[in-house]
Amino acid sequence: MKKHSLFLAAVLLSALPPFSLSALQSAAESGGLELGLQAYTFRQVTLAETLDRAVAMKIKNIQAYGGQKVSAKVAENFSHNMSDAAKAEVRALFKARGLNLTSYGVVTGKDEADWRKIFAFAKEMGLRDIATEPKADVMPLIARLADETGVKVALHNHPRPSIYFDPDFALATVKPYGSNIGLCADTGHWARSGFDPVATLRKVEGRIVSLHFKDLSEIGLKAAHDMPWGTGASEAAKQILELRRQGFKGIAYMEYEYKVPLAQLDIETAECADWFPRAVAASEADLIAGRVLPSGYVSEQNTSQEWAGKRGSKSDRWDAPRPLFAQNLANADLKTGAWEYKDGVLLSKGNGNIWTKETHGDFALNLDFRCEEKTDSGVILRCSDTADWVQNSLEVQIIQEERPNDKHNTGGIYDISAPSRAPEIEPGKWYHMTVIAQGTKLQVILNGERLTNIDLAKWNQAGQNPDGTKNKFKKAMAGMSREGRIGLQGRKTISFRNIVIERIAP
Repeated sequence: MKKHSLFLAAVLLSALPPFSLSALQSAAESGGLELGLQAYTFRQVTLAETLDRAVAMKIKNIQAYGGQKVSAKVAENFSHNMSDAAKAEVRALFKARGLNLTSYGVVTGKDEADWRKIFAFAKEMGLRDIATEPKADVMPLIARLADETGVKVALHNHPRPSIYFDPDFALATVKPYGSNIGLCADTGHWARSGFDPVATLRKVEGRIVSLHFKDLSEIGLKAAHDMPWGTGASEAAKQILELRRQGFKGIAYMEYEYKVPLAQLDIETAECADWFPRAVAASEADLIAGRVLPSGYVSEQNTSQEWAGKRGSKSDRWDAPRPLFAQNLANADLKTGAWEYKDGVLLSKGNGNIWTKETHGDFALNLDFRCEEKTDSGVILRCSDTADWVQNSLEVQIIQEERPNDKHNTGGIYDISAPSRAPEIEPGKWYHMTVIAQGTKLQVILNGERLTNIDLAKWNQAGQNPDGTKNKFKKAMAGMSREGRIGLQGRKTISFRNIVIERIAP
């Protein structure tokens, strides 16, 4: 099976070139490939709440699905059987937000009368198409209704053993019919069924009506899950490139089916929406090289074989790299107003530390930091008690000035281990730091130079280091927790960006 192609580098990583929003939008529009949202993505909430999320992500086109509650005002579910009042509410919701109801699916009629009702509903609501998985013997009726109403039909493919999982069968089904009949190409379900999404897009060229665009964790695994676009195994960037080659002009709907808490879903779908226009605007070389990634992600570059060889495969492989903190800090614990994200930079207001809500065991953490004069901050690891973090965690020191105690210099583990040298930290300059924690072993790498490489198992006495010097800890480091929360020490003079973590399999 194809493995995830991205992981965090233990070296200094170059930032991706900036894009302006206006340039991205114009590029997307000129290319003819539009972004849409399958409302099933936010099946946990109402259609009205889903539309609010689409607005926030700057997505204009919506494919509704049958079964989602319309709004707090109207308790009916969206479907072709809605009352006139519910239809009016749906129209009002879209009009108020400036959005387009472009499609409905996946929907299948029970009989001819039901099919006629579906097409009449689609025409009444101004839909471009419906996505469906009908039995092959119903196709003559469906083709006739599509021609009568002008509403296109897109045959959707769920994974095997569903009727259209095989692209050859799907193509054979639509071949006898005209341009009103085509495919809703679900690239994620192709991947689950073992088909390469890029090659399959090439195979079905000319018959795509719309897409359910996805990037999955594995190819050929039915339980594979959605990942932020550009970070999975489905070659999302090359999917974009193939659609560009075909000159496809239509909608690629985001359908994120991964069952995660709503707060995390908001984060990951926003990452996809951020990625899409940049991918559409990117050069062929950047797409092929995998240089288009969601904000905060970094690509593989010059990583040591020792590290890369521990990634494993299938369910054992490392998790995908992901931002440590959400842009809205929903997954962080902090005092109100103590930290803020501004233009992709996490700024401390000097009013306390910021902590992950999630605990982390073995991991690789990458971040950039910038100091001002006399900055004294740090990265706090595996904290088991944030109320007394000084005695219940380790701190990777970040300091602008060199200290007399060499165990207090940048890149060292505070009071535990000195860095191999005291690096000069210039005020206002960005530095890249990688922290790798595996069991009792810790590494700290600054701008590609490994400054710390220790085994805490050697720290087997409370208050004392292996070299005989004293430390502040009331218990031996060898016995400290191997899992805990990650924190950043709050100082008005410290800034962070590109804070990304990846779990390491034991």
